[in-house]
Amino acid sequence: MNRAEDLLNPTQADQFGQASAALLRQGSQVLPASIKDRLYAARMKALSVRKPEKVSMQKSVLAVSAGNWSSGSRSIWDTVGWLAPLVVLVFGLIGIAQWQEDSRINDIAEVDAALLSDDVPPDAYADSGFMGFLKNGGIADSSSDSSSSIQSK
Repeated sequence: MNRAEDLLNPTQADQFGQASAALLRQGSQVLPASIKDRLYAARMKALSVRKPEKVSMQKSVLAVSAGNWSSGSRSIWDTVGWLAPLVVLVFGLIGIAQWQEDSRINDIAEVDAALLSDDVPPDAYADSGFMGFLKNGGIADSSSDSSSSIQSK
């Protein structure tokens, strides 16, 4: 059998549902009261945990939008809706990279300016003895020590 033959059309499905409900109503009339109460409590519990109708509506909306995706009938605003954030992200990343590069260049320029404007020649920074001299107090401390020793005499 073909799958299309197994499906019922809407009127057949309604007739089947009405016939099933009538049979269930007839069968429930002959049940004892305790069983009817338990069935009623079970039905109320099932209805209380039932998912809201919004979920089923979202499924149909997703199905419709998926159909639009494949049919190519999207409007320009739908395309801009996802393309605009992507463009902003790309330009933002380019801007951040440019800012970092400028910051790095400015830092290097500051170090170069400090070296060139200093009284100490750049070759002195390569001397390990000079680095030890700077760590032990530098020029200012040694000149203040000598001036204080001169004043104390």
